Order: sequence, then C-alpha cells, then structure tokens
Amino acid sequence: MFEYFYHEILRRTIISFGTLFNNISIQHKNDAGSVISMIKVPLAYGPTQKFLARLEQEPDLNKPIQITLPRMSFEFVGLNYDNSRKVTTTQTFFSKNSSSELKRAYMPVPYNMEFELSIMTKQNDDMLQIVEQILPYFQPNFTLTVDLVDQIGEKRDIPIILNNINMDDDYEGDFSTRRALIYTLSFTAKTYIFGPTSNTTLSKDIIKKVSIGYASGESSPVARREITYSSEAVATKSYTNNVVASLNRDIEVLDTVILVSDPSQLIVNSYITLNDETLNIKSISGNEITVSRGSYGTKISQHVSGTEVKLITDADNDLIKPGDDFGFSGAFS
Repeated sequence: MFEYFYHEILRRTIISFGTLFNNISIQHKNDAGSVISMIKVPLAYGPTQKFLARLEQEPDLNKPIQITLPRMSFEFVGLNYDNSRKVTTTQTFFSKNSSSELKRAYMPVPYNMEFELSIMTKQNDDMLQIVEQILPYFQPNFTLTVDLVDQIGEKRDIPIILNNINMDDDYEGDFSTRRALIYTLSFTAKTYIFGPTSNTTLSKDIIKKVSIGYASGESSPVARREITYSSEAVATKSYTNNVVASLNRDIEVLDTVILVSDPSQLIVNSYITLNDETLNIKSISGNEITVSRGSYGTKISQHVSGTEVKLITDADNDLIKPGDDFGFSGAFS
C-alpha cells in the first residue's frame, strides 16, 4: 500500500477540458453587415480574479479590444467522490498496453472534477457570440474521450456536464472605470482515478475444456463410443478491454436494436459488453445491431449514448481467473 505511482489522470483531464474551448472566435461587423474583423478568443488557465486585477492595473480605454478583452479562463476548483458510480473496490481487471504486455489493475474510483470557465468581454454582443458557440454542445453533457492510463492503454469517455451559468454585469466606480462583462460557467467532469498497475501471470488452475463420450452396445469388454460432446469455458466479459465501437444513441431495458458508431469489427453470434451487461449479436444491418439482452445472466440495464462497446474474443477466454463466472461453448462430434 502507498507505493509510488502517478498516472497524471487529473492533469490529463484538466488539459482535455481546456481543449474544448480553444477554438472560439468572434466577429465584428460594420453598419452594412460586412465583417471587418475576426478575433480568436484567447484561453488561459487561472482564476478570474487574476485577469480582473490585470485589467484594473492597465485601465487605458483606448487600447484595441483584442489586446485585453475578450478573454476566457478556466480553473479546476473541486474534487468530490461520486458514490453513484461506485464499484467493488477489490475487483480487478486485465488489460494489454501498447506493447502487448498484460497488466492487472484494481477497478478505478469514481470522482467528479469541478471546473469553472470564465468569459470576460467589454461588449455584450461579444459575450453572446461566445456563449452561443458553447451551449449547443451541452444537453446538458458533452462526452470527451481521455487517455487516462498509458500503462494499461485505458481510455474512458468522460461526460462533461454543464451545471449552471452566472452572469455579472455591474458598473462600479466613476464613469471612467473599465466595464467588464463576466459570465461564469460551472462544469462537472465524471472521471475515474486508477491505482497502481502490475504485471501478472495467468492462472492455470481452471479446467478450460472437457469432453464427454457417450457409449452404447451389448455386454462387451469394449464399449462402442457413439458421440462425444466437448465444451470449453468462455469469457462472459471483456478482460482485454477490447473497445471496438460506441453507442450512437441511448438504449432502454426493452430495446433489442442498438445503434453503434462502427460495426466493422462485430460479427453475428459474437458477444459484446455494455458496462456490466453482456449481449449476443443476432444480426447486423448497417450501424443497427439486433441483440439478445442479458446474456450469461447479466443484468439488463439502461445505457447512454457514448458508452463503450467491448467485443469478447478468444483472448478473453484465456484470462478467466479462479472465482470468475464464465459460460460454456458446446459441440458434438
């Protein structure tokens, strides 16, 4: 316990959040409606008070607006444990990194990262242009894929939720005091914190295949074998974290047709997992997949758009550990 490790998960999530807003621009038009200037809004990390203090120290109202305002800043302001996404803390999973090394890690701990995005402008129309370029993407969340842990090749879809918007448009002081419109947008990023990872050796204690021969015939020292039934243990979940697509729309517990982003790696009669539910693919038509829900006794659940679709392959069968649930294939010969 308390061995050194650092996956840079919080840092990567902060950087990924900032990249959402680094390509916002505004336009200024003349009375004829022609565009006379286009300004890319600068974005920096830091508290709003820092930028306001700098504005007050340089109150020259004759400076061009693009030098000082508009401007955006964002800040990581809070970290809270998310009990609604809690999983068994002692459960482990296997994953392969980019070098095909098998790693074992404990299930991650769910945390909510709180962010504030501050937008500062001098003119109200500038503010409205910026806000209108942000709001349509949050209904109320936008899913961002973040490479969380390099050692196990772990990528997760992190929902970024827009919580509220606060507006500040106050005049204080005398007539020459600089005016700054400030909108503060509060966000929550639902991320995961991973512990240390380790190399692992696969257990050989599970009987992976069994064959039964059925014999018939009259009394004889040697019975004649009529038929043999063989069965192998098969994985009921994706140990290798083999993400092949994502959901393109929400699915409810009664839905048997799902829409995926890329069906190219999916085949009929194969098994996929959505969170903790395993599904059997019955047919594929374009991006629509007809499935049988709750395979291997897994719980049928609702799943939101953006959920990772993981394909169970033969590589997962080799990773079954003692104590795991697993299914059986079957064949007569």
